[in-house]
Amino acid sequence: MISRKAQSLLSLCQRAGKMTAGPASEGLIAKGEAYFVIIAGDASDNTKKKYKNKCEYYNIPYLICSGKEELSSCIGKYDRSVFAITDKGFAQGLMTELDYM
Repeated sequence: MISRKAQSLLSLCQRAGKMTAGPASEGLIAKGEAYFVIIAGDASDNTKKKYKNKCEYYNIPYLICSGKEELSSCIGKYDRSVFAITDKGFAQGLMTELDYM
């Protein structure tokens, strides 16, 4: 379970247009436009492996945490497994709040 503050940051990030959720995240990672990637812990093994490998290849920090339902509800979407944060400030705030470092 992620903290209330992390949930709020994800919500703000979505409303500010500084994140992408779902398959569109893959393109942002490849372009180097993602600063932090969150992968749902209950995503399929194939999805986790795919995004983990892509993040490691492009040297983008990532974290596998929580579940799709909890993360998706933070941004008002349904059944998203991957979240790419495209703003450095939001990324740093989420990394701090999710104890990434």
